[in-house]
Amino acid sequence: MHRRSALLAALVTLAPLAAGAQAPGQEVTIALGAPPASFDPHFFAHSPSFMVQQHVFEPLVWRDAQSRTIAALAERWEMLPDGLGWDFHLHPDARFSDGQPVTAADVAATIARLPNVPNSPGRLTIYTNQVRAVEAVGPRTVRLLTSGPAPLLPENIPPLMIVPERIAREATTQDFNAGRAAIGSGQYRLASYTQGERVVLERNPAWRGTASPFSRVTFRVIANDSARVAALRAGDVQLIELVPPRDMAMLERDANISIWRSPGTRLIYISLDVSRDASPGVADLDGQPMERNPLKDARVRRALSLAIDRETIRRNIMEGQSVPAGQMQAVGLGVADPELKPDPHDPARARALLAEAGWGQGFTLVFAGPNDRYVNDERVLQAVAQYWQRIGIRVRVEAIPSNMFFPRSAQRAYSAALTGWQSSAHEPNNIFAPVLLTEDRSRGWGTVNRHGYSNPAVDAIYSRAVVSMDAGERQRLWREAMRIAMQDAPVLPIHHQVNIWATRRGLTYEARSDEYTLAMSLGVVR
Repeated sequence: MHRRSALLAALVTLAPLAAGAQAPGQEVTIALGAPPASFDPHFFAHSPSFMVQQHVFEPLVWRDAQSRTIAALAERWEMLPDGLGWDFHLHPDARFSDGQPVTAADVAATIARLPNVPNSPGRLTIYTNQVRAVEAVGPRTVRLLTSGPAPLLPENIPPLMIVPERIAREATTQDFNAGRAAIGSGQYRLASYTQGERVVLERNPAWRGTASPFSRVTFRVIANDSARVAALRAGDVQLIELVPPRDMAMLERDANISIWRSPGTRLIYISLDVSRDASPGVADLDGQPMERNPLKDARVRRALSLAIDRETIRRNIMEGQSVPAGQMQAVGLGVADPELKPDPHDPARARALLAEAGWGQGFTLVFAGPNDRYVNDERVLQAVAQYWQRIGIRVRVEAIPSNMFFPRSAQRAYSAALTGWQSSAHEPNNIFAPVLLTEDRSRGWGTVNRHGYSNPAVDAIYSRAVVSMDAGERQRLWREAMRIAMQDAPVLPIHHQVNIWATRRGLTYEARSDEYTLAMSLGVVR
């Protein structure tokens, strides 16, 4: 945050409440850098989708801007005496936008829907993989029974948004996208959804809390960084996310613009195919497919990591707005291991490892990723490709729109891919389960494990950690499992993004560690 007094900084939280009473008819337009994949809240575990859907639907519990678990539909919750589940007590005034009360039956039906959403690129079962049964103890008390102790269950479920029972049982993703099924209990109602372009929301009169300061919120997808910044400077939009680092100095000099920052939990990493003998993006130096996949060798993967100069990427591409990473969690947040450092830039050692593994002559590799999803994603792709070429790997970059990349990635179309994962939980169970555990749909494991990684030791440590009632023991186990996974190197951490928003003068934004862009976090200076 800059150019603000301490008093004005305090208004980040207070201004929305004051504005709610004073400016009931105000409208706002927010520019997004990436589109939601759908308006079905259970279609895809995908941050750009969650953050827009969160305006219409609510989870049982949520996280504040500092990633602390807070009440949402559930006003309180407690573990069962035997430790094998949790009771969640719904707020008595919670109503869906059609006026119907939110009940335990709605929660049960929502959870039952998760494994049955067709064509999901990333199932939400990762958040409920410890739940074995759901019971309605009363109309407003829902009991989630677990297969063992589940001390982290409340921390797992903020992405799980609740819909009415009849909708959970009958509605399709197309029904949500058309608005027919978009009935939630949040601060807004869906007025229109144009996939890939815009979402228009209107204030929900059934909302139980303080009225939104904005009667109408429009989210416009402006994937191009320059166009997004230009729209803000022209006043066509009032808030933008994913502020490009190269424009920071210019925007900071603009008296009509305010900048809002937060350290982020979004990890940008490279996923490598460690399991298939014949991998689709790997070829010999003549471009011919090979039966032997060099990425299956940990020495090759380590060489690829050592070839990358993360500090230069931070300084020159990210303009200082990233933190080089050596593990999945950001150091200083959660239970991240301070001893797990980013790999150093060591091309000589990288070439030696390739030679040791029998690949000193190099090979050809297709390196894929989105060009419109993460901050400077295509530039990072190109930079990494250049580093790999310097150690003898012939690289072809495939940078494509995210709406094409993610479905292809889900089909394991890539051998090497730049992607991201965001988990704001204090403990990394929602990192291990989807990304690093052996794929097992029945348990909700490996839902975005596109690299085919499987290490029984990591799976076993995870299984012990998630049932341990001792926080200190869990921290030790998480760090042990992360050290093993990072040594295996099925994924190469690059950096954690710094989250940056910009608003027009007169508006405040409560910067969030989870990078969510929320109208509820936008306030008016009075």
